[in-house]
Amino acid sequence: MIQFFLEYIESFGIGPVQSRIVLTGLMIVVAGILVVIAEVMTRNFLLRAVSAFARKTRTTLDDLLLQHSVFRWLAHLIPPVLLYNFAVPVLQFYPDSIGLVQSLVTIYLTVIVIVLSLSALDALQSYFSTHPIAGKMPLKSFIQVLKTVIFTIGSVIVVAKLLGKSPIVFFSGIGAFTAVIILIFKDSILGFVAGIQLSTNNLVRVGDWIEMPKYGADGDVVDISLVTVSVQNWDKTISTIPAYALISEGFKNWRGMSDAGGRRITRSINIDMQSVRFCDEEMLGELERIQLLKPYLESRQSEIDEYNATHDVDTAMPVNGRRLTNLGTFRAYLVAYLRNHPKINPEMTFLIRHLQPTEHGIPVQIYVFSNDIVWANYEAIQADIMDHVLSILPYFGLRVFQDPSGGDIAAVGALLAQAKEAS
Repeated sequence: MIQFFLEYIESFGIGPVQSRIVLTGLMIVVAGILVVIAEVMTRNFLLRAVSAFARKTRTTLDDLLLQHSVFRWLAHLIPPVLLYNFAVPVLQFYPDSIGLVQSLVTIYLTVIVIVLSLSALDALQSYFSTHPIAGKMPLKSFIQVLKTVIFTIGSVIVVAKLLGKSPIVFFSGIGAFTAVIILIFKDSILGFVAGIQLSTNNLVRVGDWIEMPKYGADGDVVDISLVTVSVQNWDKTISTIPAYALISEGFKNWRGMSDAGGRRITRSINIDMQSVRFCDEEMLGELERIQLLKPYLESRQSEIDEYNATHDVDTAMPVNGRRLTNLGTFRAYLVAYLRNHPKINPEMTFLIRHLQPTEHGIPVQIYVFSNDIVWANYEAIQADIMDHVLSILPYFGLRVFQDPSGGDIAAVGALLAQAKEAS
């Protein structure tokens, strides 16, 4: 058929060389028209049909693919594919130019494939960002790794085609420049490797509360990329931490607290040791009126009485035998009070203990866990507990130890003045 067209053109008195030029030009025009028709049909019919179908479905993935222009870039694949296949028949009289045209078309096709792949990954990231798996896996980091790999491979193919070399030659030559690459891109490589470690080992997730004082970070993780981690602090400022710093320097992650369902309360009260004494009958009578304490007093007093009777203890002397103390009874009350507190988690560590006595008294420590991990609620719970504990100390004959204040000194001065006037 090509020979027929050549003879037909030559019949107009055109020479063989000029006939080939004219026929090649005509074939280029026809090929261009076919490519334009194919692209127009794809855009106006196929792409519109796919868009209409995506809007009618209930799934959101196809809507995101449409939003990120994945289908539009997919339609752009048709023209370069047609051009690549048209190159051989259209340029058959000029075989030396076929390779050049196909190389240029391959470059164009590679660029489209890169953009298409990146758009598809963006759509997948948007889709999974609303999925429960997004809270457990740093998908953004994985997607950035894939983007980096795709962009690197695509760039090597483009450069290889421009230079007329095989891409394999470039990949094999990368080893020779490894030392230079490591030296120039040291920080980027460290961040890249650390980002992968954070992702694969699940050390930190979006939504985790982390602390890293060196970088002024104390708040929730809002974004994790391959080289940085962004933290929104409690004052709403944003701290950006290099990913490799989290690996090399360490950080505190409060995720365990959230997963456990309890938040630790550790508060101590310094008791004046001079206020500690044995409980007498009058004090025991008053303390028995406390409902939470009554079962303890009855069982404990019965145990003590039985012990003293068995060992023939002379109870006239308080030092002999066993007796209840106001501090021990106070600790027993704290146990009963917190065991019955609706906001204390009974399944986690529960301690009411003495710490080492100091010049500031003997500390009684509360070491329990609340069952509400919300910060504001947690603070309110422990504040209510401490308010109650401080208020009940006088009922046990105990005093809180604290350094003298201006009011104490003024009171002492007033007493001295009164004593002087009286004398």
